[in-house]
Amino acid sequence: MGRGSGNIPKFPRTNVWDPYKRLGISPYASEEEIWSSRNFLMQQYAGHETSEESIEAAFEKLLMTSFRERKKTKINLKTRLKKKVEESPPWVKNLLDFVELPPVEVIFRRLFLFAFMGGWSIMNSAEGGPAFQVAVSLAACIYFLNEKTKSLGRAFIIGLGALAAGWVCGSVCVPMIPTVIIPPTWTLELMTSLVSYLFLFLGCTFLK
Repeated sequence: MGRGSGNIPKFPRTNVWDPYKRLGISPYASEEEIWSSRNFLMQQYAGHETSEESIEAAFEKLLMTSFRERKKTKINLKTRLKKKVEESPPWVKNLLDFVELPPVEVIFRRLFLFAFMGGWSIMNSAEGGPAFQVAVSLAACIYFLNEKTKSLGRAFIIGLGALAAGWVCGSVCVPMIPTVIIPPTWTLELMTSLVSYLFLFLGCTFLK
């Protein structure tokens, strides 16, 4: 039986101009509903070329409209964010000049590395201090920063600064933690190093 045969049902809304009405869905339908309606109708009128073309044309028009709306929303969000930054106090603008948001996969790779260093330090806590792991973490931090900034000097300064800030913060904050929630094998040096890994991660991942 050839395509367009009289025995194949014909789509009754072929000449309906409104693509929503043609697909039989609400003007507020989601993309999922648009896809579902399109697939259902294509199955119902499979084999009738004119019907298939009409359904597909309405579907493509709605899909393009949805794409433009998403793009417009994304642009509006970026514009609002930029406006908020421009209206922020000078110190906020200056801070944002030193911060960037890398791709998610980069964040997770570096988070895994420094979490591994933390786990290694904890497992090794009974045998000795975390000096080696801290040194490796600092080297990794400087390496990542040098890749990003293309300046070894700047990478050293940021890396050593992150390590120093983490060590100072850990030295101040760790003693405030109740000893009852700290495992017996966890020394002050170990816990301070864990805070330092966090600062090294933040430094090499989010600082420019």
